[in-house]
Order: sequence, then C-alpha cells, then structure tokens
Amino acid sequence: MKSYIRITVLTAVIFIAGIILFTVLTAGSVTQDTSRKTITALNDIARTAEAERSELDTLSNMGYDSSFVILDMTDNVLYSNTDAEEKLTVEKAVQKRYPYRYLKDESGVWGCVIILDDGLDGYRTLRLRFIAGMSIGGMLILLGMIGFGIYLDRNVITPFKKMQDFAGKVAEGRLDEPLAMDRDNLFGAFSESFDIMREELSTSKQRELELQKKERELVASLSHDLKTPVTGIQLAAELLQMRFSVKAENTDSDIAFGKDEIESMNEGVDGILQKAEQINSLVSDLFASTLDDLGEFKVNCHDEDSGVLAELVKSCDDKHHAFMGELPAVIINIDRKRMAQVIGNIISNSYKYADTAINVDFTLSEDYLEMCIRDHGKGVPSDEIELITNKFYRGKGWAESGTDGNGLGLYIAKMLMKKMNGGLSAESSGDGLAITLVIPLS
Repeated sequence: MKSYIRITVLTAVIFIAGIILFTVLTAGSVTQDTSRKTITALNDIARTAEAERSELDTLSNMGYDSSFVILDMTDNVLYSNTDAEEKLTVEKAVQKRYPYRYLKDESGVWGCVIILDDGLDGYRTLRLRFIAGMSIGGMLILLGMIGFGIYLDRNVITPFKKMQDFAGKVAEGRLDEPLAMDRDNLFGAFSESFDIMREELSTSKQRELELQKKERELVASLSHDLKTPVTGIQLAAELLQMRFSVKAENTDSDIAFGKDEIESMNEGVDGILQKAEQINSLVSDLFASTLDDLGEFKVNCHDEDSGVLAELVKSCDDKHHAFMGELPAVIINIDRKRMAQVIGNIISNSYKYADTAINVDFTLSEDYLEMCIRDHGKGVPSDEIELITNKFYRGKGWAESGTDGNGLGLYIAKMLMKKMNGGLSAESSGDGLAITLVIPLS
C-alpha cells in the first residue's frame, strides 16, 4: 500500500508540474492573429477620421462595435469611444499588439487610430478553459486513484493482512482462533476456505493427540501384557530349578524322575512355551504396526492353490474349534506367510473374546474368493462394528472383560489384506462375529 501511495503522490506532482509548465510556456508565445472583421473596421475608421479630421465627434454616430482611440503625433487623445483611464501611446499599443493605422492627409501623417483589441481574446479564453479542464480532469483522476487505493486497502490489503496474521497463528499452533471474515470483500470465500483449513488442521491435531494418547496407553498395556507371561516363565523356571536342586541333594546316584514328576515338569515346560508364544505374538503385532507406520511393511504375493487356506486354518487352530466348509479348487494370489498372520489373528481373537466353534465358509465370485470366518459369541455392537479394525481400538467393554489385548490384531489383518490387493470386512448380526476375507484370484 505504501508503494501505491508513493505512485499517487508522484502522479499528482507530475501533473501539477505539467500544468504549471504549460501555463508558463503559453503565456506570451502566441503571435497576433487579427481577424478580417477587425482589419475592415480599422480601415473604415481610418478613412472616416481622415475625411472628418475637423469633426471627429461624428464618429460617435457611425455605430462602430470596436473600442478605439485616435492620437495625434504627440500621443494626445483626439478622440476616444471608451472610458479607459489608461494613458495609451503608440508604443504601448505596439507592445500590447493592438491593431493600429496612421492617419494621413496632404501634409503627411497627422495621427494614429488604435483599436483596443489584440485579437487574442478567443485564444485566452480557450487557453483558460484548457487549463481549467486539465486541472479538473487531473483532480478527478487523483480522486479516482485515492478512492481506488481506499478500496484496495479495505477489500484487498486488509483481508490479506488478516490472513497473514492468521497464517502466523496457525504456524504457532494456535488453531482455536477462527479467521475473522467479511463476505463483502473480494476474498470472502477464500477466507472461508482458510478457516475450513484451520478447522481441519485442528481436527487433525486432535486426532494426532488422541493417537499419541492411545500409543502411550498401548505401551503401558504392552508393558503389563509382557510382564504377565514373563512372570509366568520366571516362576515356571524357578520351580523346575528348585525340583532339580532338591532331587540332586537327596540322591548320590544318577538322577531319576518318576512319572508324576516328568508330567509335572512337562506341564511347566508347556507353560513356558505358551508364555513365550504369547510374548512373540505381542511383539510381532507391535513390530508389524511400526513397519506399517514407516511404510516399510512389504508383501510378496505368489500364485497358490486354494488348499493352502485349509492348511493355514489347521495350523492356527490350536484348540480345534474350526470347522471347514467346502473349499473351491482355484488358484489364489497371496503371500502365504502374511495370510497365515491374517488367519492367525482372526482365530486368536475368536479364542480370546468368544471361545466357541468357528465356521469357515467360502464363496467364489468373478475375481475373488471370499473366506468367511464366523464365531458364535456375543458379537460386536452395531455402533462399534466399523471401528474394530481401527488401530488400537479395543471396544467399549474391553476394560470390563478382563481380556488382554492391544487393538492391533484386526487392524494388521485388514492392512495385510489390502496390501495383497484384497480386503477385510466385519459383520455382527447377533450370532457372533463374522470376518470376511476377500482374496484375489490369480
């Protein structure tokens, strides 16, 4: 805006200087251009004066329109039809460019008639009108520039300054202060878009804070979940160590174990293995989630016979709850290792939250094989069914259920299916929870 003010002031100065220069240059540079009417009147007056030299007052009866003076050779006034008090001489008349003519008779020049009109009145009028017109035009232009500058300041500069201040607040993280908007300026809709951006940034920041909170909760939950199996492993190992120590102290011969002792130690070893598998599952889920956040989680899909799905279900069904339906003989395109992880997470969730029979059914479509894994537990409320595949989501009743979990199982399963060009959806119609895997055909 300061630049615009400087340009306006400079324009005004140049315009005023131009008018002054024009006035000075045209003040005395125009040559006389006496009209034919004036010359005719001058000649007529001269002839009449020469004929009526002794009776010059008769000129008053001639009705001449022009003002004139008749002087003798010593510049004395012989006759005048004007009331001008100025002392006029032939020299002054020449200086003022008045038309004049000498009067003669037989003895020579006896006087001079001078018409008091230099013939420049029209030029002077035109010149004054031109200067006035230019001045008025210049004032109108300057007023227009000033008005346009005020308009720019109110409708362009001020809104941009507000948006500049707003951008500074956004950069500082002050997202709770809305952008003051005036819909009458040119940028009303643009300003509204900026405020919508602020709202989206605020929402995004809130989601980020919530995610960070959930991640902290996850760390705390994982710490607790890991501590439980580690404590179990530690107790089982200490118990085995104690039994070995007692056995070694009470015999001098080779150590021998009875059947009951062997069974008891096998149970301890099984407990250790289960706890170790639990730790491995927790760490694997956390590692997979971290790789996905970093964009480094990779899958390598290959063509496989659909029978591999039955093998994967069998390998993941430790409790033998799963009942397989008819499996179409087709070629599917999957990453076998990742598909095992998907099926394992789903069956593990069923063990954890339902612990009922599991029905595995298949439906063949044009380009996909749909694999539905359904349990018969309490299911999931309708308002949570779309959320259970979100990262870290564990449901409203999780805290009351007393079931360990980190909210990553179904999220990782959905993420892996998507990376294998398939999909995962959840449905709960009152008879348990059904997870449908959409597996791409070769």
